Amino acid sequence: MKQLMVDMIHPASNEILLFVYRGSPQDEKEWALVRRSAVTLAEAGNLLMAPGRPRDQGDWAKDVKMLVDVGSAAYKAALAKDAKTLATLAVPLDASCTACHKQYRPNVFPREGGSK
Repeated sequence: MKQLMVDMIHPASNEILLFVYRGSPQDEKEWALVRRSAVTLAEAGNLLMAPGRPRDQGDWAKDVKMLVDVGSAAYKAALAKDAKTLATLAVPLDASCTACHKQYRPNVFPREGGSK
């Protein structure tokens, strides 16, 4: 699981967020980077729901669906080169990561009432 997050999901989400917060993609090469990152997030759901994952625990499936949905929406925005729509996905992308990490990585995001 750690390698999926470190080598796929985190870099893909960061790529999208960097374009949103530092300025939208400016050329075809940059839009291609967003498309690649978006499809990575959308397809990561298949790996996150594979046998052996905590898919039957807590809100795992709901959290994975949030990631897949935002990845799919980002992919559609990138195909259309729609920077405005892409920008609206920053909050849901961050929320999908945070929701999962609060439950499954409490050392990073302590649960309500917890301490760091």
